[in-house]
Amino acid sequence: MIRCVLSLIGGSLALWLVVALPARQWGGDQALVYSATAMLLCLLPGVATSLWAEWTRRRIPEQMPIAVLGGTAVRMVFVLGAGLLVYVSVPYYHQTSYWIWLLVSYLLTLALEIGLLVSGKPAAAPDLGGRNTTTVDNVKP
Repeated sequence: MIRCVLSLIGGSLALWLVVALPARQWGGDQALVYSATAMLLCLLPGVATSLWAEWTRRRIPEQMPIAVLGGTAVRMVFVLGAGLLVYVSVPYYHQTSYWIWLLVSYLLTLALEIGLLVSGKPAAAPDLGGRNTTTVDNVKP
C-alpha cells in the first residue's frame, strides 16, 4: 500500500519537474508557482483515493469498481473546490493560466494513478477456512 502511494508521489513530482521546469523558461516564476500549487491540489486527493483503492483491493475486491468511481468523484470535487477557493481568496491566482495548470496537473495525476492501479497485482483469493467449494470432484451431474 505504501509503495503505491510513494510511486504516486514520486511519479507526480517527476511529471511536475518534466513539465514545469521548461514552462518556467516561457512563463517565468508565475508558471512555476501555478504548476506547484496545481500539482499539490491534485496530489492530495490522489493519495487519499489511492489508499482507498488499495484498501478496497485487499479487503473487498468485488467493490473495486465502486472505489475507483467514488475516488474519481472525490478527486474531482476536491480539486475543483480547492482550486476555486484558492482562485477566489488569493488575487495572485486570478489568471487563466492557473486553471490550465490545474487541468494539466489533474490529468497527469489521474493518468498516473490509473496506471498504477491497473498495473497493481490482483488481490489474493479469500481464505475459505480450508474448504474448497468449487472442486470438480464435488460436482454431481
